[in-house]
Amino acid sequence: MAIHSEDIQMNIYQCGDEAARLLPVSFNEWEKRAKEILAAAPFGYVYGAAGAGDTNRSNIEAFQKYRIRPRICCDISKCNLSVSLFDKKIPVPFLLAPIGVNTILHPDGELAPAKAAAKSGVPYVLSNVSSVPMEKVAEAMGDGVRWFQLYPPKDRDLTKSFLQRAEAAGFSAVVVTVDSTLLGWRETDLQNAYLPFLTGQGMGNYFSDPVFCSKLKEAPDKNTKDAALKALEEGNNTCFTWKELEFIREQTRLPLLIKGITHPDDAIMALEHGVDGIIVSNHGGRQLDGAVATLDSLSSICESIQGKIPILMDSGVRRGADILKAIALGATAVLIGRPYAYALAVAGEVGVQEVINHLIAETELQLAISGRGSIQDVDQSLVIKVM
Repeated sequence: MAIHSEDIQMNIYQCGDEAARLLPVSFNEWEKRAKEILAAAPFGYVYGAAGAGDTNRSNIEAFQKYRIRPRICCDISKCNLSVSLFDKKIPVPFLLAPIGVNTILHPDGELAPAKAAAKSGVPYVLSNVSSVPMEKVAEAMGDGVRWFQLYPPKDRDLTKSFLQRAEAAGFSAVVVTVDSTLLGWRETDLQNAYLPFLTGQGMGNYFSDPVFCSKLKEAPDKNTKDAALKALEEGNNTCFTWKELEFIREQTRLPLLIKGITHPDDAIMALEHGVDGIIVSNHGGRQLDGAVATLDSLSSICESIQGKIPILMDSGVRRGADILKAIALGATAVLIGRPYAYALAVAGEVGVQEVINHLIAETELQLAISGRGSIQDVDQSLVIKVM
């Protein structure tokens, strides 16, 4: 690996108290700093969750049900964090999750995390509702590994257009998010009367799409609100069924992942409908209040799939220990969301790079101190359930 945990640690220590550490280390400090920098509404959009926030809290608390049992006297002189996904070697067992409307956090929008991810070899999953169009993100990433996340529109022609554009722009997988065909009841956003899409933020892929624009009475730059409402209407796809997923499967040659599954029966259905991967997710607790935590869902879904396709997981992953626990319970890799969103708000691309570096270092150290030399050595024997 190009980045070594010891180097990152020593660089921090050797800086001493220089400028009182310009950038945070812990997730909680990144969150605190982001809250200080952002206005209440944009911060609330990232921080908030559905209803009372029970699902969001349960995602975090689920990791505390498991403890790591380290082995000692093992040769840990070399640590390998790499995993393989769709015939590509990924240097670390995590990806940057799709988070939309990044311009509410930083003027560079999605370009900042895309560049940081590309520099580190970390795959970046671009949100369908990015403020920056997919082609510009692809250009900024160069050869960096990038996936495109799709909120399936009602309009099949628009679906085809998005998929064709993603393929042409060098995205190497498609992630279909299926747990948000309706917008969840998000009390923080409602209290702030804040939906950034209405001002055109997060509309980069829609407003640059020829099929979408052909359906409008006026161009987006002439009537932003009506164009945004049309895009939101496309996203409220309450008629989306397995049949619609089959249609998407037929439209692309790229690996297809389904995101938003927490029930093993749905995992089996997804496999039967031709998906190449599953992302166990409850949308970071932003959709259904009182829903099951993703880590609590992971084992049963892995049992139902029996290793036939890779299973990834997001929602609640904050630290290196969380990453190892998820992998021990069956995940091939995890997705990181809020940590990099807060870092983006605090310091743009530099902040996202810092979070990536710290996660790499922490995960490598956790792996080594646990007595494992490779992510491939991590299995259920690494953890014990304590509650």
